[in-house]
Amino acid sequence: MTTDTGEAAMGTTTAAVTQDAPPGATRSERLSALAQQHGALVTLVIAMVAASLGFDTFLTGDNLANMALSSAFLAVVALGMTFVIVTGGIDLSVGSLFALGGVLAAWGSQYGTAVALLLPLAVCGLVGLVNGLLIARSGLAPFIVTLAAMLGARGVLLALTDEGSRTYLVDTDSFFARLGQGSLLGVGVPVWITVALFVAGSVVLRRSRFGQYVYAVGGNEDAAALMGAPVARTKVAVYTLSGLCAGLAGALNAAWLVSGVTILGSGMELEAISAVVIGGTLLTGGFGFISGSLVGVALLKVIQNVINQIGSLDSAYQQVVSGVFLAAVVVAQTWLGRRQRVL
Repeated sequence: MTTDTGEAAMGTTTAAVTQDAPPGATRSERLSALAQQHGALVTLVIAMVAASLGFDTFLTGDNLANMALSSAFLAVVALGMTFVIVTGGIDLSVGSLFALGGVLAAWGSQYGTAVALLLPLAVCGLVGLVNGLLIARSGLAPFIVTLAAMLGARGVLLALTDEGSRTYLVDTDSFFARLGQGSLLGVGVPVWITVALFVAGSVVLRRSRFGQYVYAVGGNEDAAALMGAPVARTKVAVYTLSGLCAGLAGALNAAWLVSGVTILGSGMELEAISAVVIGGTLLTGGFGFISGSLVGVALLKVIQNVINQIGSLDSAYQQVVSGVFLAAVVVAQTWLGRRQRVL
């Protein structure tokens, strides 16, 4: 019985990794699978074509480079969030960890680039590790644990900055500042770092044994345990990774702004979750892919850029449109999932 269940779980895991319809699927099933996997990309292309027709400055090199740079920090956070959501979890602490990582990086930059990068990674990674241990080992709800971490990290941030009245600055001539403000081939260094991280993350999630465990835990935790997957260790790893990504994004943002701004990160956890879900990852876990999260981030930034170019609309409309997109995507995912089960 255990062997049969393990083989079934492994089959489910393999299907999740490929993200394709199973062999012998009908045409309707294949179309549903393609819609879940590439729907966000099609929407992004349509949005960019419409924006380029409506605004002459949209497809200019400077505008695209600025959009890519402003997207890089959210994308790094969304990368870690993707692993968490694929396991069926959630991480509400990333916004506070992003802000805390930026402040720690700005403070540590006076001691060199290594400290500026390693300090936020160590602290934010430790918070992610504690989150994972409480969730995996103690059986606590991810929502409650990460909500507590969000509040705790924000409290530490305020304590370090005298209730937000103190801002740590980064030396503009330092190598750390060049990591955030430098460019290569006309594209900001943070963008190249983000691309490298997404390539590595995609390989890990789709091609490694750890990635199979991530899909298996999100698909069916009990079956994953029966097939020998280290369920608890996998959960601890993804929450630690999420904390590391949030800390790194905060450090890169501090290098870009050459300061640790305390008011940043508020609501970023919701933006990251929105980008991941819009990109096709199921909130219920077991289905998702790294490239979809990157597309989700790009789509949110295109919407924001279009609203900014309109001029007569304020930033609140970006939140409204993003919320509508998110609701539509969740409804579509639910409908497609039910349709596949019926077929």
